[in-house]
Amino acid sequence: MIIKKFTAKTEAEATAEARKELGPNVVVMNVRSVKQKGIFYFLKAPLMEVTVALEEEGEPGAVRRKVVTPEPAPMGDPVREAVSRVSSLVNADLEKEKKTPDEDHHDSVIEEKLDSLQSLLEKQIASPAPAPEPEPPKTAQKSVQEDGSKADEADSELLKFMKLLYNTMIDNEVNEKVANAIIEETRKSSKPGMPFDFALAATYQKMILKFGTPQTITPATRGPKVVFFIGPTGVGKTTTIAKIASKFSVEEGKKVALLTADTYRIAAAEQLRTYANILEVPFRIVFSVEDVEKALDDFTAYDYILVDTAGHSHQNETQREQMNEFIHSVDGLAEKETFLVLSATTKYRDLISIADTYSSMTDYKLIFTKLDETTTLGNLLNLKLHTGTTISYVTNGQNVPDDIAPFNPQKTVKLLLGGK
Repeated sequence: MIIKKFTAKTEAEATAEARKELGPNVVVMNVRSVKQKGIFYFLKAPLMEVTVALEEEGEPGAVRRKVVTPEPAPMGDPVREAVSRVSSLVNADLEKEKKTPDEDHHDSVIEEKLDSLQSLLEKQIASPAPAPEPEPPKTAQKSVQEDGSKADEADSELLKFMKLLYNTMIDNEVNEKVANAIIEETRKSSKPGMPFDFALAATYQKMILKFGTPQTITPATRGPKVVFFIGPTGVGKTTTIAKIASKFSVEEGKKVALLTADTYRIAAAEQLRTYANILEVPFRIVFSVEDVEKALDDFTAYDYILVDTAGHSHQNETQREQMNEFIHSVDGLAEKETFLVLSATTKYRDLISIADTYSSMTDYKLIFTKLDETTTLGNLLNLKLHTGTTISYVTNGQNVPDDIAPFNPQKTVKLLLGGK
């Protein structure tokens, strides 16, 4: 794993510099503001420091790739620096760790994202231990025995902590095979006697890398970008489209047109029409492939054409064929993206079935809705690894346009490991 920091005037410039040097697959691990150095530094605008990570060839990635365990990071590199910060967070007096109001809000990604694990570690790692064995007689080998006992005790604590991480992931409905694989990767990269804060940092980083970097909707190089939203009934596709349309139209000033191919539910079409009227953007119902092509001609000067589709059972063969025709109606005519919209409250087995059905039609990215209606987010990681695709957006309420955001791997991993 390569971990490196890049500094520039803006976060975007630093990230671009990282991708230029390391490639497009880098994962942003942390962003923070740093003061410039030199004379009159206090007069200079702060810079943005971006910490990125990159899996080298052969390192663990999606579940469908061969898992190869990375070697432990050498002393002195950024991983060790991050681990050292975690150690101070977990073991030091909390009063000493409090920050003054004028200090930078952003700190190391691990400190920032795992701070609320403090009480979890204290309560569960420091659980009552079995009655101690009688002390052995003191001998000339006392120091050797004590060293061995301390090493054994450290290993025991590490095992307890690894079990805690595993159980926490299972409680958050991470698939058992996925949780086992993550714990095994961390265990193999650990050394005997290594403190459990290293395991915490290593597990956190591995899970973020498995999620990868979210890929949101990007503009077409020429003409409008056609974006299809597919998925089962009741997951909130129409509301999600309205949120994205509002972001583009109101906040970014882009020209957006809304189409719906959902001719099965009049209420859904009228709901999208209402949103279009509020946003003052064109709206059209499309009944056939020809209607989609006509809309493409009519809205050729627009930035985005967002297409709602019928939310039907993924087991209905006729409707699946119609969906397939709509999705591929613009192939060769315009740039397109397809998003499979799923509810975070859906059972894992059903999510697998839905994802596999739609993957037979087209490539897609994922949007998870209704995060506010569940307390467990393990299925986000499960489906990400099952499909090998990207989670782009998540929604956590009905408010348009506020309750939608690009997927945040750091925040999600923090929750999966027991944070608040």
